Amino acid sequence: MENTHYDAVIVGGGHNGLTAAAYLARAGKSVAVLERNDHFGGAAVSAAAFKGVDARLSRYSYLVSLLPERIIQELNLDIALARRRYSSYTPDPDKPETGLLIDAGDSTASRESFRNVGAEADFDALENLYTDTGKLAQALFPTVCEPLPTRSEARALVADDELWNAFIENPLAQVITERLGHDLVRGLVSTDALIGTFTSPEDPSLDANRCFLYHVIGNGTGHWDIPLGGMGSVSRELERAAREAGAVLLANAEVTAISDDGGVRFRHDGAERVIRGRRVLSNVSPWVLQGLLGEASPLQSAQPHQWVRPEGAQIKVNLLLRRLPKLLDTSVTPEAAFGGTFHINERYQQLAEAHQAATDGRIPSPLPCEIYCHSLTDPSILSDELIAAGAQTLTVFGLHTPDRLVTEENNHEMRSKLQAAVLESLNSVLAEPIEDLLLKDADGNPCVEAKTTLDLEHALNMSGGNIFHGDLQWPFLEDDEPRISPAERWGVATGRPNIFLCGAGARRGGGVSGLGGHNAAMAVLEDLQD
Repeated sequence: MENTHYDAVIVGGGHNGLTAAAYLARAGKSVAVLERNDHFGGAAVSAAAFKGVDARLSRYSYLVSLLPERIIQELNLDIALARRRYSSYTPDPDKPETGLLIDAGDSTASRESFRNVGAEADFDALENLYTDTGKLAQALFPTVCEPLPTRSEARALVADDELWNAFIENPLAQVITERLGHDLVRGLVSTDALIGTFTSPEDPSLDANRCFLYHVIGNGTGHWDIPLGGMGSVSRELERAAREAGAVLLANAEVTAISDDGGVRFRHDGAERVIRGRRVLSNVSPWVLQGLLGEASPLQSAQPHQWVRPEGAQIKVNLLLRRLPKLLDTSVTPEAAFGGTFHINERYQQLAEAHQAATDGRIPSPLPCEIYCHSLTDPSILSDELIAAGAQTLTVFGLHTPDRLVTEENNHEMRSKLQAAVLESLNSVLAEPIEDLLLKDADGNPCVEAKTTLDLEHALNMSGGNIFHGDLQWPFLEDDEPRISPAERWGVATGRPNIFLCGAGARRGGGVSGLGGHNAAMAVLEDLQD
């Protein structure tokens, strides 16, 4: 790295940092990306999680919904996304030999599934609810790669006051309980409001509403797809695009301080170095940025909660099986059940009880969980030998396990307990123990890997293990919020004129979307032109 002055210095080489680098370099700006790890991609990576086993898992993030087709096309990314036929399968915890299977290709079979669990009246109600969220998606998603609309402008785009009030103004619990009668169906809908967010649909903070909104608006449809080749294929393409455009990417470069004038101090090859950027883009959480700036008092912004230490609320478990497990529900094949999102112990009441247990400092029992089987849709993540043997991957996302439960002192113990809670929850709906199906690694250990919120913080510098870098924010500005500067208009402001957010902590950040990177790059280009 001979140059010490750049138009933009990007702190953090996750997928958003790479997105920003690609856009800025393609626009002719000089760009340097500093990444503390020995590889790029952040949470959007694929890795061989088990020693001596040729399976590359999407180790942290796993599905793609919010990455706009526009970004893929503008950066000429070679990314293929596969649609899953089955939306979800949800065993009835009270009667696990029955369950809800929502088949995108067979409405009649889906309706019959609702009838089998006593929720027939909710079939049309659920379709109508998602028709309404589709209207939200079609109105709001086209704005995510543009300067932020105001609340009034966003409401006018939706053009339906009843719809707007139901999902934006009132706690989500109201629309769920008014329109759906069965506890299982209510829980199924609620989970999209809780993933990675420790809250309740009843909470007047509307954190659940914001989480839900981002889960249902992706690309105007809300579909969650699997990237062929694993999540690493997304980051590899972004890295290629950034390098080919001329961006300088430096790994093993740990940033230690940032100054208001664009100075970035970092450690590389055992030496302390400093480079300067006309603008500095932060792809770390706002909480980490505050520490790098060395501020004794919180940074100023229209969203002060950005500068509060985040709290994640999930346990992630990866498993490699010799085959899919048999279900207690014999009317559904394992391939169908695991072909979409597999919901376990997520009745509406169970979710409320789990939230209360975690609030009281206890691991919920049973633990609400969601499971994804990537290898059914994309077997290319497995070796030919594993495919021939019938092996499959499972990724489990346990809800309502907030970071407050985990400390440096108890992390090992809590990891074991949380992993056990996940497996116990899964076994409650299986006809055989999941432990009996685990493959062994080269050392003879079962192929199961758990990641607590603290593990995520250690591995990814993800404060509190929060996958969104903090509380999600509405994809619009309040009518009285400032929108004078490019950073304010694009939702990447920090209150420091030379420093922008470009990661998940930016407005419209969170998830594998590239939106934080795209919008920060647009703000920089507009700002440097002024």
